[in-house]
Amino acid sequence: MAFTLMIFTLLLLCIFIMFLYHYNIRYGKYGQLIDRIPGLATVPIFGNILTLSNLTQEELWQLQITLSKNYYPIFKMWSFTIAYVVICHPDDVQVILSSSKQHLEKGLIYTLLHPWLRTGLLTSKGAKWQERRKILTPTFHFNILKQFVDILIEEGNRMTKFLNNIEGSIVKDLVLLISQHTLNAICETSMGVSLENMSEYEQQYRQAVHEMGEIFIYKFLRPWFYSDVIFALTSMGRKQAKNLKILHRFTEKIIAERKQYHELTDGRYLQNLENDAAIETDDSEMIKNKKRRLAMLDLLIAASRNNKMNDLDIREEIDTFMFEGHDTVAMTLCFAILLLAEHKDIQEIARNEVSAVMQENGGQLTMTALQKLPYLERCLKETMRLYPSVPFITRILSEDVKLQSYLIPSKTDVLVSIYNLHRNPNFWPNPHIFDPDRFLPENIHNRHPFSYVPFSAGPRNCIGQRFAMLELKAITAPLLHNFYLEPVDYLKDLRHTMHIINRVTQPIRVRFVPIKRMQTSEVI
Repeated sequence: MAFTLMIFTLLLLCIFIMFLYHYNIRYGKYGQLIDRIPGLATVPIFGNILTLSNLTQEELWQLQITLSKNYYPIFKMWSFTIAYVVICHPDDVQVILSSSKQHLEKGLIYTLLHPWLRTGLLTSKGAKWQERRKILTPTFHFNILKQFVDILIEEGNRMTKFLNNIEGSIVKDLVLLISQHTLNAICETSMGVSLENMSEYEQQYRQAVHEMGEIFIYKFLRPWFYSDVIFALTSMGRKQAKNLKILHRFTEKIIAERKQYHELTDGRYLQNLENDAAIETDDSEMIKNKKRRLAMLDLLIAASRNNKMNDLDIREEIDTFMFEGHDTVAMTLCFAILLLAEHKDIQEIARNEVSAVMQENGGQLTMTALQKLPYLERCLKETMRLYPSVPFITRILSEDVKLQSYLIPSKTDVLVSIYNLHRNPNFWPNPHIFDPDRFLPENIHNRHPFSYVPFSAGPRNCIGQRFAMLELKAITAPLLHNFYLEPVDYLKDLRHTMHIINRVTQPIRVRFVPIKRMQTSEVI
């Protein structure tokens, strides 16, 4: 009896403490400042989370668009005692992203990725983030990117070869096809191996990456699962554990094999890794009948030899690049293909540019050739304006911030709605129209610098944005050179879903008509 009474008393005490904490947050100075910001009506204790967790991911996507319009340029949501403030005005975005000292910590959302990515470049903060950024920056040196471009061009050529052989010229699931090739590309550039050569892992690795994105959104909308201990007891938690085992086992296997290779070669390929001349000279050496190429993994292994990183540190960075570097590019490519397919005039201008550059270059693509495609680049930039692959980014405020209309208290999670920012009619006339000429130099000149942030902005911008643009061009250019793109499904009919990446609910179909076949048919 006494024991039961003690447990009951402790339970009441916990509830009382939680109530005091909730009351202090929601009705103290912090809550009063947040509640001045417009937003959906809340219910006691839960805020908005019960409403949000009962919506489908498609309904959530539509809701955020509606809220951004109704409460422009700022609105708030409550999840228990966690406040989220969503912004989509360039002036406000500039305040949050431009500082080199404040607001550098990623939002609470990113902690949900820790079981997979731990605290790599995407999710780390403070001194660790600064050190990792310094270590990884040489990976995107011009001479290393030149080696990566060869891989990206090869992947584009492989996709072209596959498309030439499909029945009826129709791809029935564009996202699946494109993501296979972008995952191959990021795997080979980050780890030095191709998934094509690892059939036993290929399909399960792809599936695990996709499922982790779904698990992320599921967990985000259910704060009671933020505890890893509690989440592990659920069916979704067990699904996450299964996927993590696949993802980490694969990465660890590649790291171990790569380290063993460098031990057998006495680390000579790691010496002077950042030396431009060494990079260019070594590129002609043959390893297993193939040109030796540096991978991001090699740079990390070199850092580990200087005691800057251990195997877990290496794994979290490789996992981060695998996550960030394949789905984001894949979705941008899908939307670019759809936009070009629906705009034949723009497609033809881009095709003529690509064909002219390839003719000058003996029918081949190179790093130099890719840099001579300004119109194609404008098409891709406009694609990322309309359909940014990452529709939201978040920051935790390190101090109180005065935005245009409201004072936002320190420790608040601020979400930058990139999707709605890029369609803001005050900065983008006719914002829903696909117009690559928006990115002509004369049109960029007077535009707000923070009205377009597909790779984020400020100190924590995307370290791989040059790599991403090269990959987008390397895969799109051969498609335009070899095929007429024709829509089967139209963008207006696609239903978007709330996801960590900008995704749609259904498979996308596109027709790739080989140009030679089309020309032969016309002659006949």
